[in-house]
Amino acid sequence: MSSILVIGGDRLGNIIELLQGQGFKDIHHVTGRKSSQTGVKIPAGIHMILVLTDFVNHNLAKTVKSQAKDRELPIVFCKRSCSAIAKAFDLTA
Repeated sequence: MSSILVIGGDRLGNIIELLQGQGFKDIHHVTGRKSSQTGVKIPAGIHMILVLTDFVNHNLAKTVKSQAKDRELPIVFCKRSCSAIAKAFDLTA
């Protein structure tokens, strides 16, 4: 099974079940709300990153995108809704 890092959103709610249905066993979440979280470091063992664009600031998204590129990790940007996430995974699969 894979690990995913979700950035953005205060709570994930049904998104957790959706991600588990996509095969992600370990789901790590960073809200991105606190200014101290702009320096987020991607934990070891992460296989993919999901950025919820309507809940993160531009600097955090840029930092995470750069880290993902350096580590050659797939990254998906989409809005915080199950339908948007499902569509994004269909496009990247």
